[in-house]
Amino acid sequence: MLFCRLGTVDYAEAHRLQKELQAKRIAGAIGDTVLLLEHPPVLTMGRSSKERHVLATPEVLEARGISVHEVGRGGDVTYHGPGQLVAYPIIDLKPDRRDVRKYVWSLEETMIRTCADFGLSAARVEGLNGAWIGDRKVGAVGVRISQWVTMHGLALNANSDLTHFDLIVPCGIQDKSVTSLSAELGRTTFVADVIEPLARHFAELYESEVEWLDALPGGLSSLGST
Repeated sequence: MLFCRLGTVDYAEAHRLQKELQAKRIAGAIGDTVLLLEHPPVLTMGRSSKERHVLATPEVLEARGISVHEVGRGGDVTYHGPGQLVAYPIIDLKPDRRDVRKYVWSLEETMIRTCADFGLSAARVEGLNGAWIGDRKVGAVGVRISQWVTMHGLALNANSDLTHFDLIVPCGIQDKSVTSLSAELGRTTFVADVIEPLARHFAELYESEVEWLDALPGGLSSLGST
């Protein structure tokens, strides 16, 4: 399984890249690939998003440099930004892994096992997606699957600016809060610290070896990154 470390990538560019990769994976032109990156501050609106769950006005968002994108994944509004590791698996679930719930479970399990590497006990909360430490959400999940090839994925807060989550009702959940590895540990944990264990755990769940690439796979469009 190829893991591409791409640094910080604009959300619109990463979304375009995912669609290109998904089409190539469906066609069999590439193997299973996972993009690992961070985004500049952005709100993404899933198919179930409600406008009232964005608490900040457009003027406030603009002043804080936060863009807004409507996307085709499941779920409500969420926030991405620096200090958050985003993983976008582009993998083929055929022939024997065609189970959306099990796929979502694998994303959650990846984050739970990664948290354990840092001495943190994360778990699932019944009826809710993601990874949780108590009633605090440390990692989010949102997926879209076409012809059993995945896109979108997970976002794990390493040292995110948690005040940005105050601008929304994260994932539409009113009575829960958001946390990060750094907040729970009481020390700064960088995205760079999280990449290797997260990739290893995801690959293990799919009985794969980790292959690293600090760029895009060959034959893909150029990446506009920051």
